[in-house]
Amino acid sequence: MRFARSLAVLLTIAVANAACAQSSSSDGAAPGKTAAGKSSAEDVIRSRAEERMGAKADSVKRMPFGLYEVTVGSEIYYVDAELNYVVVGRVFDARTRTDLTSQRREELTKIDVKQLPVELAVKTVQGDGSRVIYSFEDPNCGYCKRLAPTLAKVKNVTIYTFLYPILSQDSFERSKNVWCAKDRAAAWHAQMVEGKAAPASGDDCKHPLQDTLELGRKLNVDGTPTLIFADGRRIPGAVSLERIEQALTDATPKK
Repeated sequence: MRFARSLAVLLTIAVANAACAQSSSSDGAAPGKTAAGKSSAEDVIRSRAEERMGAKADSVKRMPFGLYEVTVGSEIYYVDAELNYVVVGRVFDARTRTDLTSQRREELTKIDVKQLPVELAVKTVQGDGSRVIYSFEDPNCGYCKRLAPTLAKVKNVTIYTFLYPILSQDSFERSKNVWCAKDRAAAWHAQMVEGKAAPASGDDCKHPLQDTLELGRKLNVDGTPTLIFADGRRIPGAVSLERIEQALTDATPKK
């Protein structure tokens, strides 16, 4: 909490200084224009992003506090109109105590779940299975093991677990053994909740692990566990049952 407060203060100072510097520009150019009035600030930022940041800006948007938001993939930066200064960090709306950066990142990382190839996932049905969670997990991931008992408590849900062995070759072998088990859901539960590894599979066992690894990279899944809900929002880490339930509620279409 102390770090968050300090960061908010530093960002507030940086934003205020940038806004003052911009408003006191000696050339008197209109906002969004260069001194010559030929290019908009967005154009200037786009042209300089690759030069100074080594990346092509996916979007540029003027923010209400005087800086511009630049997105590169799921990364968010705040810059001045000439891209002379870059602020990296989270911006908060002090009036509503809203983390604006986290909200924006959620928008940028949303996934069209209709495009997820669920046939490549281990399917676990709990209760009537009416709600849906998609998960990327590694069998050797400690946080995945912490999350597993929590997921087992969620009622009326279908969980599609994409085996995502990114930690080691042993993770790959354990994932393959789970996929090749007679009952994949039971084998995954035994592995993650009970600590019982699935029996070794034969060399002739066909598995989709290369496909799930490619899928995860395409979706920028850079850690496990990563949960994805029906509205496309993702939540990383071993989150609580309460947070999972809230995310499921939020993802349910309002009538």
